[in-house]
Amino acid sequence: MTRETAIKLFEQKQIRSLWNEEDEKWYFSIVDVIEVLTETANSRKYWSVLKLRLKKEGSELATNCSQLKMMSADGKFYKTDVADTEQLFRLIQSVPSKKAEPFKLWLAQVGRERIDEIEDPELGFDRLMETYLKKGYSKEWINQRLKSIEVRKELTDEWAERGVKKGQEYAILTDEITKAWSGLSVRDYKSFKGLKNQNLRDNMSNLELVLNMLAEATTTEISKEKKPKSFAENKKIAKQGGTIAGNTRKEIESKTGKKIVTAQNATTALNKKKSLE
Repeated sequence: MTRETAIKLFEQKQIRSLWNEEDEKWYFSIVDVIEVLTETANSRKYWSVLKLRLKKEGSELATNCSQLKMMSADGKFYKTDVADTEQLFRLIQSVPSKKAEPFKLWLAQVGRERIDEIEDPELGFDRLMETYLKKGYSKEWINQRLKSIEVRKELTDEWAERGVKKGQEYAILTDEITKAWSGLSVRDYKSFKGLKNQNLRDNMSNLELVLNMLAEATTTEISKEKKPKSFAENKKIAKQGGTIAGNTRKEIESKTGKKIVTAQNATTALNKKKSLE
């Protein structure tokens, strides 16, 4: 089962989501939705009480509630109660909230957008650009970020072609590439930038993104030529691709006298930008 993890925004509030390609459905974290609707500080307790009440009433939402692993604030994945769009519409009826109607419209829009994006992938990039602009990123950075998504997709398609399994194996190979070009593992890189559950690429500078793209694009090209047949061979190629970008990083640093991999993240970069305006 193929799933795409995403963070959806409703009035700047984050809602963890998973797209299931087989079901062609979004699944949303119920506690995140509860927090948005009720504006309570303890959405888990609210859902726990509501769930018991719904069970007594014989509600299918409570008795057949699905659980999927989602990333928590500590960066770890935990089983989380989730609901699809149809189930959330029923849940909203049980939660008194002035945001009920706007949230229903948002849910319908999210579902419609996904169908539109499947039919025309370019729409997904347009919406992503709009989201980044709202967060304060520059158009130059956004263009690099969108290109990095395209490069990453080409790499994961190549890995799938070579029999690499999604999840842990993708993570291991990504770590090999990252260590080889940046000198840091993904975990250490995120820690260096002061990140927890934030996306590492969303917190890279233009040059960091470019080098990461070079590492991934090079890995893709080597893999296409070598056609690795085992995970060990894929791992070796990932290191080779990352090393080529790593050598480029060292050469740039020797010429400029500046470190490319820095502790600066999106928040510090945007604050710096505002202070200069």
